[in-house]
Amino acid sequence: MTIAILAVAGVASIFLFALKGVLDQVPDVINSASRAREAWHRFKSTGDEQLPPPPVTQLPPGLPADAEDEEQPPAAA
Repeated sequence: MTIAILAVAGVASIFLFALKGVLDQVPDVINSASRAREAWHRFKSTGDEQLPPPPVTQLPPGLPADAEDEEQPPAAA
């Protein structure tokens, strides 16, 4: 009886571990499908219809737009 309980618990834990692994991949699959759909629409468009550009990540406030223009502090000797 004890062995049967341990076997059922083992099978259940393996199933839950596999289910968690699959569910962790779902958001990435949805994002990839969305990007593929947008790319397909851009490919098939005749140029008359403009799709909105992909979202641009913005810099946090207070950071310069171009980091190359900012002076670097002197290096320590």
